[in-house]
Amino acid sequence: MLKRYMTFQKNSGISPYIWTILCILPFYFIFQTASPIKIIVGIILTILFFVFYRIAFISKGWPVYLWTFILIGISITSTSLFSYVYFAFFLSYFIGNIKERVTFLTLYFIHLISTSVSINFSIVQMDELFLKQLPFVIIIWVSVILLPFNIHNKKEMGQLEEKLEDANKRISELVKLEERQRIARDLHDTLGQKLSLIGLKSDLARRLITKDPDQARNELKDVQQTARTALSEVRKMVSSMRGIRLKDEIVRVKQILKAAEINFEGNQDISIKNVPLLTENILSMCLKEAVNNVVKHSGATSCSISIEQSWKELVMTIHDNGVFKVEEDKDIRGSGLLGMKERLEFINGSLELQTKEGTTLVIRVPNDVKPSLKEEA
Repeated sequence: MLKRYMTFQKNSGISPYIWTILCILPFYFIFQTASPIKIIVGIILTILFFVFYRIAFISKGWPVYLWTFILIGISITSTSLFSYVYFAFFLSYFIGNIKERVTFLTLYFIHLISTSVSINFSIVQMDELFLKQLPFVIIIWVSVILLPFNIHNKKEMGQLEEKLEDANKRISELVKLEERQRIARDLHDTLGQKLSLIGLKSDLARRLITKDPDQARNELKDVQQTARTALSEVRKMVSSMRGIRLKDEIVRVKQILKAAEINFEGNQDISIKNVPLLTENILSMCLKEAVNNVVKHSGATSCSISIEQSWKELVMTIHDNGVFKVEEDKDIRGSGLLGMKERLEFINGSLELQTKEGTTLVIRVPNDVKPSLKEEA
Protein backbone atom coordinates (compact mmCIF):
# COMPACT_ATOMS: atom_id res chain seq x y z
CA MET A 1 0.00 0.00 0.00
CA LEU A 2 2.74 2.44 0.99
CA LYS A 3 4.74 1.64 -2.14
CA ARG A 4 1.72 2.34 -4.25
CA TYR A 5 1.29 5.83 -2.82
CA MET A 6 5.02 6.54 -2.81
CA THR A 7 4.88 6.42 -6.61
CA PHE A 8 1.81 8.62 -6.96
CA GLN A 9 3.53 11.05 -9.27
CA LYS A 10 3.93 8.34 -11.91
CA ASN A 11 0.18 7.88 -12.28
CA SER A 12 -1.01 11.45 -11.76
CA GLY A 13 -0.41 12.68 -15.28
CA ILE A 14 1.81 15.44 -13.82
CA SER A 15 5.49 15.52 -14.61
CA PRO A 16 7.68 14.24 -11.76
CA TYR A 17 9.89 17.29 -12.33
CA ILE A 18 7.02 19.55 -11.29
CA TRP A 19 6.51 17.48 -8.13
CA THR A 20 10.23 17.79 -7.38
CA ILE A 21 10.15 21.56 -7.82
CA LEU A 22 7.09 21.83 -5.56
CA CYS A 23 8.89 19.80 -2.89
CA ILE A 24 12.00 22.03 -3.02
CA LEU A 25 10.22 25.36 -3.48
CA PRO A 26 9.09 25.77 0.19
CA PHE A 27 12.71 26.11 1.30
CA TYR A 28 13.26 28.97 -1.15
CA PHE A 29 10.41 30.93 0.43
CA ILE A 30 11.53 29.99 3.93
CA PHE A 31 15.09 31.28 3.47
CA GLN A 32 13.77 34.58 2.08
CA THR A 33 12.83 35.61 5.60
CA ALA A 34 15.41 37.27 7.88
CA SER A 35 14.20 35.71 11.13
CA PRO A 36 16.11 32.55 12.21
CA ILE A 37 13.11 31.45 14.27
CA LYS A 38 10.83 31.65 11.23
CA ILE A 39 13.37 29.68 9.20
CA ILE A 40 13.45 26.90 11.81
CA VAL A 41 9.65 26.90 12.10
CA GLY A 42 9.33 26.81 8.30
CA ILE A 43 11.70 23.84 7.95
CA ILE A 44 9.86 21.93 10.70
CA LEU A 45 6.46 22.67 9.15
CA THR A 46 7.66 21.54 5.71
CA ILE A 47 9.10 18.27 7.05
CA LEU A 48 5.95 17.62 9.11
CA PHE A 49 3.76 18.33 6.09
CA PHE A 50 5.44 15.68 3.93
CA VAL A 51 5.51 13.14 6.79
CA PHE A 52 1.81 13.66 7.56
CA TYR A 53 1.06 13.67 3.84
CA ARG A 54 2.42 10.12 3.48
CA ILE A 55 0.58 8.99 6.60
CA ALA A 56 -2.66 10.48 5.30
CA PHE A 57 -2.42 8.42 2.10
CA ILE A 58 -2.42 5.11 3.99
CA SER A 59 -5.12 6.15 6.48
CA LYS A 60 -8.70 4.91 6.40
CA GLY A 61 -11.89 6.02 8.12
CA TRP A 62 -12.01 9.00 10.47
CA PRO A 63 -8.17 9.49 10.59
CA VAL A 64 -8.45 10.80 7.02
CA TYR A 65 -10.32 13.83 8.36
CA LEU A 66 -7.75 14.30 11.15
CA TRP A 67 -4.69 14.24 8.89
CA THR A 68 -6.38 16.40 6.27
CA PHE A 69 -7.23 19.09 8.83
CA ILE A 70 -3.62 19.01 10.10
CA LEU A 71 -2.31 19.37 6.53
CA ILE A 72 -4.73 22.23 5.83
CA GLY A 73 -3.52 23.92 9.03
CA ILE A 74 0.12 23.61 7.95
CA SER A 75 -0.76 24.92 4.50
CA ILE A 76 -2.56 27.97 5.95
CA THR A 77 0.34 28.64 8.32
CA SER A 78 2.88 28.47 5.48
CA THR A 79 0.76 30.87 3.43
CA SER A 80 0.52 33.30 6.34
CA LEU A 81 4.20 33.21 7.39
CA PHE A 82 6.01 32.71 4.08
CA SER A 83 3.37 33.44 1.39
CA TYR A 84 3.87 29.85 0.23
CA VAL A 85 0.57 28.58 -1.26
CA TYR A 86 1.79 25.50 -3.12
CA PHE A 87 0.96 23.03 -0.34
CA ALA A 88 -2.63 23.51 -1.54
CA PHE A 89 -1.59 21.72 -4.73
CA PHE A 90 -0.53 18.61 -2.76
CA LEU A 91 -3.77 18.71 -0.79
CA SER A 92 -5.83 18.92 -3.98
CA TYR A 93 -4.16 15.79 -5.27
CA PHE A 94 -4.69 13.95 -1.97
CA ILE A 95 -8.39 14.89 -1.73
CA GLY A 96 -8.91 13.78 -5.33
CA ASN A 97 -7.71 10.29 -4.38
CA ILE A 98 -10.35 9.85 -1.66
CA LYS A 99 -12.81 7.16 -2.79
CA GLU A 100 -15.80 7.89 -0.52
CA ARG A 101 -17.99 10.49 -2.18
CA VAL A 102 -19.20 12.19 1.04
CA THR A 103 -15.67 12.44 2.48
CA PHE A 104 -14.35 13.74 -0.81
CA LEU A 105 -16.96 16.51 -1.13
CA THR A 106 -16.65 17.51 2.54
CA LEU A 107 -12.88 17.87 2.47
CA TYR A 108 -12.99 19.45 -0.99
CA PHE A 109 -15.16 22.36 0.12
CA ILE A 110 -13.29 22.79 3.41
CA HIS A 111 -10.00 22.96 1.53
CA LEU A 112 -11.39 25.30 -1.11
CA ILE A 113 -12.79 27.76 1.46
CA SER A 114 -9.73 27.66 3.75
CA THR A 115 -7.31 28.15 0.84
CA SER A 116 -9.34 31.03 -0.60
CA VAL A 117 -9.50 32.76 2.80
CA SER A 118 -5.78 32.33 3.51
CA ILE A 119 -4.82 33.60 0.04
CA ASN A 120 -7.10 36.59 0.47
CA PHE A 121 -5.69 37.67 3.83
CA SER A 122 -2.03 36.75 3.22
CA ILE A 123 -1.51 37.73 -0.42
CA VAL A 124 -4.43 39.50 -2.08
CA GLN A 125 -4.64 42.30 0.50
CA MET A 126 -0.89 42.96 0.15
CA ASP A 127 -0.63 44.93 -3.08
CA GLU A 128 3.06 44.44 -3.89
CA LEU A 129 3.07 40.74 -3.04
CA PHE A 130 -0.21 40.18 -4.82
CA LEU A 131 1.09 41.58 -8.11
CA LYS A 132 4.27 39.49 -7.94
CA GLN A 133 2.46 36.21 -7.21
CA LEU A 134 -0.74 36.84 -9.18
CA PRO A 135 -0.03 34.24 -11.94
CA PHE A 136 0.91 31.59 -9.35
CA VAL A 137 -2.10 32.38 -7.20
CA ILE A 138 -4.41 31.95 -10.18
CA ILE A 139 -2.78 28.61 -11.06
CA ILE A 140 -3.09 27.33 -7.50
CA TRP A 141 -6.67 28.50 -7.11
CA VAL A 142 -7.75 26.89 -10.40
CA SER A 143 -5.94 23.68 -9.37
CA VAL A 144 -7.74 23.67 -6.01
CA ILE A 145 -11.07 23.90 -7.86
CA LEU A 146 -10.51 21.48 -10.77
CA LEU A 147 -7.73 19.03 -9.87
CA PRO A 148 -9.61 17.07 -7.14
CA PHE A 149 -12.61 16.42 -9.41
CA ASN A 150 -10.37 15.47 -12.31
CA ILE A 151 -8.44 12.92 -10.26
CA HIS A 152 -11.57 11.64 -8.49
CA ASN A 153 -13.36 11.01 -11.80
CA LYS A 154 -10.30 9.22 -13.21
CA LYS A 155 -10.20 6.97 -10.14
CA GLU A 156 -13.89 6.14 -10.48
CA MET A 157 -13.43 5.40 -14.17
CA GLY A 158 -10.51 3.11 -13.38
CA GLN A 159 -12.55 1.26 -10.76
CA LEU A 160 -15.42 0.79 -13.21
CA GLU A 161 -13.01 -0.54 -15.83
CA GLU A 162 -11.59 -3.02 -13.29
CA LYS A 163 -15.10 -4.18 -12.37
CA LEU A 164 -15.97 -4.55 -16.04
CA GLU A 165 -12.82 -6.56 -16.66
CA ASP A 166 -13.62 -8.83 -13.69
CA ALA A 167 -17.18 -9.27 -14.95
CA ASN A 168 -15.92 -10.20 -18.43
CA LYS A 169 -13.54 -12.74 -16.91
CA ARG A 170 -16.37 -14.27 -14.88
CA ILE A 171 -18.58 -14.43 -17.95
CA SER A 172 -15.77 -16.09 -19.88
CA GLU A 173 -15.32 -18.66 -17.12
CA LEU A 174 -19.07 -19.30 -16.97
CA VAL A 175 -19.19 -19.77 -20.75
CA LYS A 176 -16.31 -22.25 -20.55
CA LEU A 177 -17.99 -24.09 -17.68
CA GLU A 178 -21.30 -24.24 -19.54
CA GLU A 179 -19.50 -25.46 -22.65
CA ARG A 180 -17.81 -28.23 -20.63
CA GLN A 181 -21.19 -29.23 -19.22
CA ARG A 182 -22.68 -29.26 -22.71
CA ILE A 183 -19.84 -31.42 -24.02
CA ALA A 184 -20.25 -33.78 -21.06
CA ARG A 185 -24.00 -33.95 -21.69
CA ASP A 186 -23.50 -34.59 -25.41
CA LEU A 187 -20.91 -37.29 -24.70
CA HIS A 188 -23.24 -38.94 -22.23
CA ASP A 189 -26.15 -38.84 -24.65
CA THR A 190 -24.14 -40.15 -27.62
CA LEU A 191 -21.49 -42.46 -26.19
CA GLY A 192 -22.99 -43.35 -22.82
CA GLN A 193 -26.10 -45.12 -24.10
CA LYS A 194 -24.35 -46.64 -27.10
CA LEU A 195 -21.47 -48.06 -25.06
CA SER A 196 -23.90 -49.47 -22.48
CA LEU A 197 -25.83 -51.14 -25.29
CA ILE A 198 -22.61 -52.52 -26.81
CA GLY A 199 -21.62 -53.92 -23.41
CA LEU A 200 -24.99 -55.62 -22.88
CA LYS A 201 -25.12 -57.11 -26.37
CA SER A 202 -21.50 -58.27 -26.22
CA ASP A 203 -22.20 -60.03 -22.91
CA LEU A 204 -25.34 -61.59 -24.37
CA ALA A 205 -23.44 -62.77 -27.48
CA ARG A 206 -20.76 -64.35 -25.25
CA ARG A 207 -23.44 -66.36 -23.44
CA LEU A 208 -25.21 -67.42 -26.66
CA ILE A 209 -22.10 -68.33 -28.66
CA THR A 210 -22.29 -72.01 -27.59
CA LYS A 211 -26.06 -72.33 -27.08
CA ASP A 212 -27.36 -70.41 -30.10
CA PRO A 213 -24.61 -69.39 -32.55
CA ASP A 214 -27.05 -67.79 -35.00
CA GLN A 215 -28.55 -65.52 -32.33
CA ALA A 216 -25.05 -64.68 -31.09
CA ARG A 217 -24.09 -63.70 -34.65
CA ASN A 218 -27.11 -61.38 -34.87
CA GLU A 219 -26.19 -59.78 -31.56
CA LEU A 220 -22.64 -59.16 -32.79
CA LYS A 221 -24.05 -57.53 -35.94
CA ASP A 222 -26.09 -55.22 -33.69
CA VAL A 223 -22.91 -54.44 -31.75
CA GLN A 224 -21.13 -53.56 -34.98
CA GLN A 225 -23.99 -51.33 -36.16
CA THR A 226 -24.23 -49.61 -32.79
CA ALA A 227 -20.49 -48.94 -32.78
CA ARG A 228 -20.69 -47.39 -36.25
CA THR A 229 -23.63 -45.23 -35.20
CA ALA A 230 -21.74 -44.05 -32.11
CA LEU A 231 -18.67 -43.23 -34.21
CA SER A 232 -20.79 -41.24 -36.66
CA GLU A 233 -22.44 -39.27 -33.83
CA VAL A 234 -19.07 -38.51 -32.24
CA ARG A 235 -17.74 -37.21 -35.56
CA LYS A 236 -20.78 -34.97 -35.94
CA MET A 237 -20.35 -33.68 -32.41
CA VAL A 238 -16.65 -32.94 -32.92
CA SER A 239 -17.46 -31.17 -36.17
CA SER A 240 -19.98 -28.94 -34.39
CA MET A 241 -17.42 -28.11 -31.68
CA ARG A 242 -14.90 -26.81 -34.19
CA GLY A 243 -17.07 -23.78 -34.84
CA ILE A 244 -19.25 -23.20 -37.89
CA ARG A 245 -19.10 -20.05 -39.93
CA LEU A 246 -22.51 -18.69 -40.88
CA LYS A 247 -21.44 -18.27 -44.49
CA ASP A 248 -20.45 -21.96 -44.73
CA GLU A 249 -23.66 -23.07 -43.02
CA ILE A 250 -25.77 -21.16 -45.54
CA VAL A 251 -24.05 -23.09 -48.36
CA ARG A 252 -24.97 -26.38 -46.63
CA VAL A 253 -28.52 -25.16 -46.03
CA LYS A 254 -28.95 -24.39 -49.76
CA GLN A 255 -27.82 -27.92 -50.60
CA ILE A 256 -30.25 -29.44 -48.09
CA LEU A 257 -33.17 -27.37 -49.40
CA LYS A 258 -32.27 -28.23 -53.00
CA ALA A 259 -32.16 -31.95 -52.16
CA ALA A 260 -35.59 -31.66 -50.51
CA GLU A 261 -36.93 -29.80 -53.59
CA ILE A 262 -37.63 -26.67 -51.58
CA ASN A 263 -36.96 -23.38 -53.30
CA PHE A 264 -34.45 -21.13 -51.54
CA GLU A 265 -35.21 -17.41 -51.45
CA GLY A 266 -32.85 -14.73 -50.17
CA ASN A 267 -29.48 -13.18 -50.79
CA GLN A 268 -26.92 -15.52 -52.22
CA ASP A 269 -24.03 -13.80 -50.41
CA ILE A 270 -24.72 -12.85 -46.81
CA SER A 271 -21.92 -11.05 -45.00
CA ILE A 272 -21.73 -9.95 -41.38
CA LYS A 273 -19.00 -7.90 -39.70
CA ASN A 274 -17.40 -7.89 -36.25
CA VAL A 275 -19.42 -10.82 -34.90
CA PRO A 276 -17.66 -13.05 -32.33
CA LEU A 277 -17.00 -16.65 -33.35
CA LEU A 278 -19.16 -17.93 -30.48
CA THR A 279 -22.13 -15.86 -31.68
CA GLU A 280 -21.63 -16.95 -35.29
CA ASN A 281 -21.34 -20.58 -34.22
CA ILE A 282 -24.60 -20.45 -32.26
CA LEU A 283 -26.41 -18.69 -35.11
CA SER A 284 -25.16 -21.39 -37.51
CA MET A 285 -26.47 -24.17 -35.26
CA CYS A 286 -29.83 -22.42 -34.92
CA LEU A 287 -30.04 -21.98 -38.69
CA LYS A 288 -29.24 -25.65 -39.23
CA GLU A 289 -31.90 -26.73 -36.73
CA ALA A 290 -34.52 -24.39 -38.21
CA VAL A 291 -33.94 -25.62 -41.78
CA ASN A 292 -34.07 -29.24 -40.62
CA ASN A 293 -37.51 -28.50 -39.14
CA VAL A 294 -38.60 -26.96 -42.43
CA VAL A 295 -37.48 -30.02 -44.38
CA LYS A 296 -38.87 -32.63 -41.97
CA HIS A 297 -42.11 -31.14 -40.65
CA SER A 298 -43.43 -28.18 -42.63
CA GLY A 299 -44.22 -29.57 -46.07
CA ALA A 300 -43.10 -26.22 -47.49
CA THR A 301 -42.21 -25.52 -51.12
CA SER A 302 -40.13 -22.42 -50.46
CA CYS A 303 -37.91 -21.12 -47.66
CA SER A 304 -36.38 -17.67 -47.28
CA ILE A 305 -33.43 -16.69 -45.09
CA SER A 306 -32.48 -13.09 -44.37
CA ILE A 307 -29.83 -11.64 -42.10
CA GLU A 308 -29.78 -7.95 -41.19
CA GLN A 309 -27.13 -6.28 -39.06
CA SER A 310 -27.40 -2.87 -37.43
CA TRP A 311 -25.38 -1.07 -34.78
CA LYS A 312 -27.75 -2.43 -32.15
CA GLU A 313 -28.43 -6.05 -33.10
CA LEU A 314 -28.22 -8.82 -35.66
CA VAL A 315 -31.55 -10.26 -36.83
CA MET A 316 -31.84 -13.60 -38.65
CA THR A 317 -35.24 -14.50 -40.10
CA ILE A 318 -36.20 -17.95 -41.46
CA HIS A 319 -39.59 -18.11 -43.18
CA ASP A 320 -41.33 -20.97 -45.00
CA ASN A 321 -44.76 -21.31 -46.61
CA GLY A 322 -45.51 -24.63 -44.94
CA VAL A 323 -47.68 -25.53 -41.95
CA PHE A 324 -46.45 -25.57 -38.38
CA LYS A 325 -47.76 -29.00 -37.33
CA VAL A 326 -46.68 -29.09 -33.69
CA GLU A 327 -49.34 -28.23 -31.13
CA GLU A 328 -48.99 -24.83 -29.52
CA ASP A 329 -48.35 -26.18 -26.04
CA LYS A 330 -45.66 -28.50 -27.35
CA ASP A 331 -44.01 -26.30 -29.93
CA ILE A 332 -40.94 -25.51 -27.86
CA ARG A 333 -40.13 -29.12 -27.03
CA GLY A 334 -41.37 -30.69 -30.23
CA SER A 335 -39.27 -29.04 -32.89
CA GLY A 336 -35.86 -28.35 -31.35
CA LEU A 337 -36.73 -24.78 -30.38
CA LEU A 338 -35.86 -25.47 -26.76
CA GLY A 339 -32.26 -26.22 -27.74
CA MET A 340 -32.12 -23.08 -29.86
CA LYS A 341 -33.43 -20.91 -27.02
CA GLU A 342 -30.90 -22.40 -24.59
CA ARG A 343 -28.04 -21.71 -27.01
CA LEU A 344 -29.20 -18.14 -27.64
CA GLU A 345 -29.34 -17.44 -23.91
CA PHE A 346 -25.52 -17.74 -23.83
CA ILE A 347 -25.23 -14.63 -26.00
CA ASN A 348 -28.30 -12.75 -24.66
CA GLY A 349 -30.20 -13.61 -27.81
CA SER A 350 -33.94 -14.19 -28.24
CA LEU A 351 -36.17 -16.31 -30.44
CA GLU A 352 -39.65 -15.43 -31.69
CA LEU A 353 -42.01 -17.89 -33.39
CA GLN A 354 -44.76 -16.70 -35.75
CA THR A 355 -47.21 -19.16 -37.35
CA LYS A 356 -49.34 -16.84 -39.49
CA GLU A 357 -49.02 -17.20 -43.28
CA GLY A 358 -46.51 -19.99 -42.92
CA THR A 359 -43.89 -20.28 -40.20
CA THR A 360 -41.41 -17.56 -39.32
CA LEU A 361 -38.53 -17.74 -36.86
CA VAL A 362 -36.99 -14.43 -35.85
CA ILE A 363 -33.66 -14.67 -34.00
CA ARG A 364 -32.22 -11.52 -32.44
CA VAL A 365 -28.69 -11.19 -31.06
CA PRO A 366 -27.22 -7.99 -29.55
CA ASN A 367 -24.53 -6.50 -31.74
CA ASP A 368 -22.26 -5.31 -28.92
CA VAL A 369 -18.92 -5.60 -30.72
CA LYS A 370 -17.19 -2.30 -31.55
CA PRO A 371 -16.03 -1.82 -35.15
CA SER A 372 -12.38 -2.36 -35.88
CA LEU A 373 -9.98 0.54 -36.34
CA LYS A 374 -9.55 -0.20 -40.01
CA GLU A 375 -13.26 0.04 -40.68
CA GLU A 376 -13.57 3.26 -38.72
CA ALA A 377 -10.82 4.76 -40.84
